[in-house]
Amino acid sequence: MQRILTAVVLIPIVLVVIFVSPRWPLLLMGFIFVFAALALWEYLGLAAAMGAKTPRIVVIVCLAILYAAIFRRPDWMAPVIGCLSLALLILCTFRSPVNRVLADTAFSVFGLIYVGLSMSTLYLLSSQDNGPSLLLFLFLVVWSGDIAALYVGRAFGRWRLAPTLSPNKTWEGSIASVAGSVLIAVLLAWIGGILTSHAIEWLSYPGAWLHWIELAVLLNIAAQVGDLVESAIKRGAGVKDSGHLMPGHGGVLDRIDALLLAAPVLWYAQLAQQSF
Repeated sequence: MQRILTAVVLIPIVLVVIFVSPRWPLLLMGFIFVFAALALWEYLGLAAAMGAKTPRIVVIVCLAILYAAIFRRPDWMAPVIGCLSLALLILCTFRSPVNRVLADTAFSVFGLIYVGLSMSTLYLLSSQDNGPSLLLFLFLVVWSGDIAALYVGRAFGRWRLAPTLSPNKTWEGSIASVAGSVLIAVLLAWIGGILTSHAIEWLSYPGAWLHWIELAVLLNIAAQVGDLVESAIKRGAGVKDSGHLMPGHGGVLDRIDALLLAAPVLWYAQLAQQSF
């Protein structure tokens, strides 16, 4: 029940932010920053459980600088990440004991990339011509896949998918997850086609349905891998959840772990499509 109530509160907020983002992009960036900062803080807590002593406040400040740069000039993303990474290296060199300089720097820089860079692609996707439609596609494909995997896996799961990383995940749930994502992709493409034929620009999914189905499969696989990646990190830290901020869901990082790979995959898929 806690899981359901948390979703009931958060999902409408996410949907509202998605569709107002073209008018108020700063609101979207602020929304992304809040979730990214919370998830990054939890990640740095996992790093601490593994023996690292990262400069948490400074890493969050670096995240804010990164997002400010992307909001102002998206093409600055790569050089800004490079500069921030070097700054963290210098800080850890003078702050950490010599036997921990490399570890503290590595955890800090990787957190900035793993959480910060990945979440920033949500803002970059929103800046596309059909940005709200892309974001809705991303979230619904990931959510529907997660729901299908949860219920089918619990009811029919027999064959373990990755027992050393996440013992509860099964091949049956994984296959159901792909099917759930494909189903929602077809539904969105169908609704988008109907709205477009009536000159309603709320949803836009141009091109063949096959393109969106293939994209849904790709995003679903990325989301499942993202979930397993976070499970591996938590197991390495010896914890069950990254935090307890979201009742029934664990921490923020636990809720966005699938997006941390799925969002960049969608962004780079869009770039690839525009390049060829």
